[in-house]
Amino acid sequence: MSMNAATLSIDVETFEMPLAAHLAARAPGTSGTSGTSGTSGTPGTPGTSSPSRGRDSQPFAPAPPAGGVALNWLGQAGFVIEGAGLRLLIDPYLSDSLARKYAGTRYPHRRMMAAPVAPEEVERVDLVLCTHRHTDHMDPDTLQPLARRFPQLRFVVPAATLEEAIKRCGVDAGRLIPVDAGERVEALPGVHVAPIASAHETLDADALGRHPWLGYVVDIAGVRLYHSGDCVPYAGLPERVAALQPHLALLPVNGRDDERSGNGVPGNFTLDEAVSLCKHAGVRAMIAHHHGLFDFNTIAPGEIDTRIVEERGALALYRARTQCTWRVRASGGANARADARADARADARAEPPATSPQHG
Repeated sequence: MSMNAATLSIDVETFEMPLAAHLAARAPGTSGTSGTSGTSGTPGTPGTSSPSRGRDSQPFAPAPPAGGVALNWLGQAGFVIEGAGLRLLIDPYLSDSLARKYAGTRYPHRRMMAAPVAPEEVERVDLVLCTHRHTDHMDPDTLQPLARRFPQLRFVVPAATLEEAIKRCGVDAGRLIPVDAGERVEALPGVHVAPIASAHETLDADALGRHPWLGYVVDIAGVRLYHSGDCVPYAGLPERVAALQPHLALLPVNGRDDERSGNGVPGNFTLDEAVSLCKHAGVRAMIAHHHGLFDFNTIAPGEIDTRIVEERGALALYRARTQCTWRVRASGGANARADARADARADARAEPPATSPQHG
């Protein structure tokens, strides 16, 4: 089990406005301080709700709390992560490119849900992370419009598939941050990314030992998030996750079977496997995603909702939903102590030598 003893707080708020408007209202520099409607949940009571605060309170979404992050789901494996005045996107698939690519095939990839926001509606983004090269995680029709609109935008991608990432993102190599499992990089000031190898049914590596399928542990605003990308269980994964002590896991739960795998659709964790990983790695909260987009590659929402109730008191489990914001704060524990030590070392390097001995 993880030694992370941090206090974890997760509040869940719902809203009715389009996600683009919600994100715009939450952007730094807006005057809004409260949401349009809300439900709340705590790790002990995932999925519980309280009455709405009323739509006429203020038509603005609150910014992430100091020292915390706000999360929104973009569908499939995509999330918006906001904290410390920064906005990150991970695995955004905001187009319909797969439906065009696979029209008339066995799996036509028709959307069951519309993209909650279009690339041209994203008013601000500071960093994009792509876990691997598959289009629902590294979509040219999403990434290239963002790259054109935000010339300083950079992309975290697997080093093993750098050339593919250059093509899909539509940028030169200087705008990519290539990473591999076992590294830890500061992608933005105050945003650290530690990749973990993922097994997209198979645990693969290139001739240089680099992994094409990655998960990312993202450290931002005092919260540590693990997004596995597409992954199935493999020996040693719980230990690798536990070593990085994430507070919250974002895990796919659409499962896998011979039918899909045999037709070029490798699968992911089942819901049971995702929950088990969290428990064995000491992760106290999880958002189940990678469902509800393609009819051949999903799980019934009711299965997740039933499991939410069953896991109360053991795991704070949530089903990814649009029109919903998760606000996550963590304080104390091993993560905070380690970060404080790192900050102290950095401060010590920046300060002039002391004129008298220091003790303690």
